[in-house]
Amino acid sequence: MATEIGLRESKKQETRQLISDCATRLFIEQGFEQTTIAEIATAARVAKKTVTNYFPRKEDLALDHHEAFTEGLARTVAERGPGEEPLTALGRTFRTALLEHSPVVGFTGPAFARMVADSPTLTARVRELHDQREEALAAALTAAAPDHAPAIAPRAAAALIAAADRLLFRRIQELTLAGCTDDRIEATLLPETDLLRAMLGAALQTGPVTRL
Repeated sequence: MATEIGLRESKKQETRQLISDCATRLFIEQGFEQTTIAEIATAARVAKKTVTNYFPRKEDLALDHHEAFTEGLARTVAERGPGEEPLTALGRTFRTALLEHSPVVGFTGPAFARMVADSPTLTARVRELHDQREEALAAALTAAAPDHAPAIAPRAAAALIAAADRLLFRRIQELTLAGCTDDRIEATLLPETDLLRAMLGAALQTGPVTRL
């Protein structure tokens, strides 16, 4: 039984990835708005309903890392080591993602970046995902805050951190569209990330609470 369940789950993941890959190819070739669900279903050789079952929103076909993206900052705070400051954990995690050229922090390649930039729908969805990412981070910081912390402090910290996070994401996309290689982007972002982390550290240290 366990083997059968494992095979079914593996098949579902393969189908999901196939649909996503076909959708991405068509979006890049034709544009997001110009591509239909029916065309994606035909390319993936599945029923149209199968596409919508796996991806209820058309935008999620392109931005298929959306769950990892929206939950990423909050998960880092929740799963940090004993005694580790949230900002330290977030900086460490971002640096790892930067060195890995992770798509979650913005490494998507020029064709994909251009496709998103040219689509009003996807641009709006990216903004929405950033908002959800900030909200999840605020909830995680609130749960981690000491009892004496003002209620607004974790939300203010989340707003500052999320603003820096958005800036870094846009920076990676900007450099990608400018034709920079991933290695060049990494080299550019490393010192910029250190600068932003120092600025955030100073802002949070001088705030109403010194420990979140």
